Amino acid sequence: MTAPDHFHASSEEAFGARTDVGYTRAHNEDSLLVKPPLYAVCDGMGGHEAGEVASEIAVEELRRHAPAEPDADALGHAVDEANLAIIRAVSEGIGREGMGTTCTAAMLDGDRLAIAQCGDSRAYLLHAGTLQQLTRDHSLVADLIERGEIQPEEARTHPWRSYITRALGLDPRIHADLYELAADAGDRLMLCSDGLYSMVDDTEICRILTHTADPQDAADALTEAALAAGGNDNISVIVVDAVGSKRRRRKLARKTRVAAVTVIIGLVLILGGAGFALNWWMTNSAYLGEVDGNVAVYQGIPGQVLGMGYSHLDEVTDVPLDVLQPGTAARIRQQEVRCESLEAARHLVNEYRMEADLDQGADGADGAHGADGTEPTSSSGAAAQPASDASPTPDTPPAPDAQSGQSA
Repeated sequence: MTAPDHFHASSEEAFGARTDVGYTRAHNEDSLLVKPPLYAVCDGMGGHEAGEVASEIAVEELRRHAPAEPDADALGHAVDEANLAIIRAVSEGIGREGMGTTCTAAMLDGDRLAIAQCGDSRAYLLHAGTLQQLTRDHSLVADLIERGEIQPEEARTHPWRSYITRALGLDPRIHADLYELAADAGDRLMLCSDGLYSMVDDTEICRILTHTADPQDAADALTEAALAAGGNDNISVIVVDAVGSKRRRRKLARKTRVAAVTVIIGLVLILGGAGFALNWWMTNSAYLGEVDGNVAVYQGIPGQVLGMGYSHLDEVTDVPLDVLQPGTAARIRQQEVRCESLEAARHLVNEYRMEADLDQGADGADGAHGADGTEPTSSSGAAAQPASDASPTPDTPPAPDAQSGQSA
């Protein structure tokens, strides 16, 4: 289906488009594609039930195969697919032999602009008040101008002005010209068929684009100017306002904010996890140290992390370091004896106590001397005497003879 005469952009879209049959042709063979960020003008050829069929096939294939973002190579591939689809359609009896179409497709997103062009439909860019033709016409008169055989002003009335040298649907080997460039905020992109620029010169096109703020109003004004000049062909125009790097910066700012939030959340999770791990480590760790010459038990980890200590004294034991092996004592003084828990640390201290025989030594001392250092007494209260001094006195009667029962 041929595109409707007018396209009305929503308040959020900066484009306008219009196609018109003109005053000379009986039907409109042009087709437009307006699907931001994708735009295309296709000018069909081959007569009724041929040109419009070719241009409609091209638009549909572009819609199906164009990339999501500006990419000249991918957009060129979509144009290639449109070319092959038109050729297949002729072989299947759709349309007529010899039908074809021009195709100028553009993708504009932010400050990125990609164009694929085949034929003599054009793409212009209005930048800082200057209008520049971005594409090169594939036509006989364009070749004559490049060879210096005619002047650009002569092309508008040259008898060969309608002959094009490249179009979709005629040769499977043809490819579109590709362009990729940057657009600034305030730039204005215009796509059009030859029905516009053959009737309205570039100076007037520039004036209308410059002084008509709304893109839809600009597309209407350009079409009306072509009609006023005679309307000798179908007229199709698309005007798109570039938001350039401003929009791109907003997108980048949004992405940056999202990335920053993601990083902050990640850091919070990492720090939270690290804090949990550190707390678990402190709660489930212990080590031995020295306090006043004795073995001490600490809960946590020795030293400092980020300038902070993560341990506290749990117990000062009765085990002197001096009674331990020198190597063990040195390691305890340097806080190198680590344990998995307080229970494990206390168990280790008990092992040190047993190895040093501290409990047995205390019992032996008590058996040799009284608590106040005096000699021990017998059960009757008399001082104990050595066995060698216990000889009988003269007044002591002799022990009875066990056998005779009498004195010796």
